[in-house]
Amino acid sequence: MAYLVKLMPRAERDLAAILSYVGADHSPAAFRWYQGLRDSIQTLERHPNRCPSTPESDDLRHLLYGKKPHVYRVIYRIMEGEGVVEILHIRHGARRPFRPHNLRRNQ
Repeated sequence: MAYLVKLMPRAERDLAAILSYVGADHSPAAFRWYQGLRDSIQTLERHPNRCPSTPESDDLRHLLYGKKPHVYRVIYRIMEGEGVVEILHIRHGARRPFRPHNLRRNQ
């Protein structure tokens, strides 16, 4: 079954901030890295269950992208009944754990 991968508003803001932070507008290598991140997110349409649960919540999963020390976490939830993967948040892996209770359905 193919899932619809849906970027929630917070994840869209995260991607925009990452695009600016890595300087993808000015560097072909940074743009390729950024595009690889986006492509990795899209692979969740086929196999969203392949990634582990997050340490913060068993209801959420995370896809890791990049190489140390530049690993990013794509935090998402699978809405099985709806056939949707909601991308909730994208953050650098070195950041402190986030608070999943702050994630609302309609961010």
